[in-house]
Amino acid sequence: MSEGPNGAAAGADALAGRFSQMFGALAQNIERVIRGKREKVELALICLLAEGHLLVEDVPGVGKTTLARSISASVEARWGRIQFTPDLLPSDITGVSIFNQGKNAFEFHPGPIFSNIVVADEINRGSPKTQSALLEVMEERRVTVEGTPHPVPRPFMVIATQNPVDMDGTYPLPEAQLDRFLMRISMGYPDHQSEVAVLAGQPTGAMLDTMPPIAGRDDVGRMIEFAERLHVAPPLYDYIVRVVAATREHPELRLGASPRASLALLKASRVRAAAAGRSYIVPEDVKALAVPVVAHRLIVTPEAELRGRSGADVVGEVLSSVPTPQAATV
Repeated sequence: MSEGPNGAAAGADALAGRFSQMFGALAQNIERVIRGKREKVELALICLLAEGHLLVEDVPGVGKTTLARSISASVEARWGRIQFTPDLLPSDITGVSIFNQGKNAFEFHPGPIFSNIVVADEINRGSPKTQSALLEVMEERRVTVEGTPHPVPRPFMVIATQNPVDMDGTYPLPEAQLDRFLMRISMGYPDHQSEVAVLAGQPTGAMLDTMPPIAGRDDVGRMIEFAERLHVAPPLYDYIVRVVAATREHPELRLGASPRASLALLKASRVRAAAAGRSYIVPEDVKALAVPVVAHRLIVTPEAELRGRSGADVVGEVLSSVPTPQAATV
């Protein structure tokens, strides 16, 4: 006997409930190390489960690398770190083919990019040629070396960091690369109580070494697949496209968001809905994620920049101007 509509909905709700429990357990585990940053932790997990990449733009010492390590420890994932410097070569990231005399053949030796969680530390200190080594793998989840494609493991996530204050000896990320990051966030300083708790607690390194894994890679894969199947009502597809398209017509922008931004916003909204225990997305999911997903893809005009305007300001205006679908239609 086939399952009726009510039974299918109940099954989806039950799966969403389990998704929400696992998501909450992961966030709580990471919060043992990253204190007082629940919102940032949840955004990073949304990025992971939407199979996206995260750009963390902040000053040194606020936990950017620790966030990546704690995520990889929580999901039994392999993590790799790449310290970007001006003399870093693309092969230092992707790997090289070395001739094996015993086998009389070339063997591929993978680079640090072949990890589940890759920390690209101070990515803007790498030369444009080196930065471009990430373009293919961030979009297609594979690396091509000497004409041979090599897939990276799943889940795969790049967490890149950059310091917005110290700009000496840096190369700004090109728009094509910024567009490949699903989100850009700023960690920010912890509040007073959280910083006191950090001082009174154990050293971060010791805590990371003893963090228990909450989920395996297979569990994460199932969460990713579930989120991809979440129901989206047609008016919400229309709403996402209207929000993104409105940035292309905004007078304070030189460059609006591309269709990739629409896809990213949809993926992230599905994960946020599942994390809330829902089997469907609502307009609030889109609104909550629009700034971290869309703002970094925008380029404001010089005149607007002089007035202190930012991409985040424009996204906020767009959300206020685009009509929100009514509950009855979604």
